[in-house]
Amino acid sequence: MSKPLFNTTSLSVGYTARLVGYPLIAYQYLEPCLLASLAVITGASGGIGEATAILFARAGCNVILLARRQEALDEVAKKCREEGGDNIKVLAKTLDVNDRDAVERLIHELKENGFDTFDILVNNAGGAVGKEQVGGLSDIDYMISTNLVSLMQISQVFVNEMKKADIGHIINIGSLAGREAYVGGSVYCAVKHAVKAFTTSLMKELVATGIKVSEVAPGFVETNFSVTRFRGDADAAAKVYEGFTPCDEDIAEEIVWCALRPPHVQIAELYVLPSAQASATIIARK
Repeated sequence: MSKPLFNTTSLSVGYTARLVGYPLIAYQYLEPCLLASLAVITGASGGIGEATAILFARAGCNVILLARRQEALDEVAKKCREEGGDNIKVLAKTLDVNDRDAVERLIHELKENGFDTFDILVNNAGGAVGKEQVGGLSDIDYMISTNLVSLMQISQVFVNEMKKADIGHIINIGSLAGREAYVGGSVYCAVKHAVKAFTTSLMKELVATGIKVSEVAPGFVETNFSVTRFRGDADAAAKVYEGFTPCDEDIAEEIVWCALRPPHVQIAELYVLPSAQASATIIARK
């Protein structure tokens, strides 16, 4: 019997190639259902990106892992190979998404490694720095570049390749911050609102092609995001998640679920919150 594709203790919708009912509370034991597909994941060295890569690998999908830290990428690649076995290809490649020249060279370098078609792109790289009002110019530049400009450039590069095959799927990771503005997040909220607008516009621009465009927008997710936001203060970051259960691998499950929809179904957006969270500031803590 094969492993369940997703966490069997979850009460989310079941992720199957053939839905038995909606919602499907108990996951089915499935054979891999993304065989021979290729998923490219940015920010794959940890958090949502790592979990997403592992789930894609478990589903039989070839994966390309992109991030800045090669050592961390190698660890994720090892986990992907353990989940996917000998039938999948895994490439761990360092990439700073803010290096415009490196992004432009990316497709050529991937093709040199034997990858010719690209089925799925998960734009996951991003982050927030500081909670000051507006913040310093370097922080503003970093958040705009990492969360928005790089996402646009990488999308453009892969859309051009996907158009050649007239098939593909761009999945952008948005945020609750793209739905509401909150104190201490002026720049990050502005950038994530822009990501939502870009994703919606891109979906409309590509509607006559075989390329889907989706946004998965999470609320609180327990990753290193808050550590970065608090400039390395792990204690302050830990307090963000006190008194309730944030999302973790749940977001990766939603991402892969989007990719598993049949060709005639496009998930335009998924807004996913912990059950204890109603907004950026309304959280039922125990």
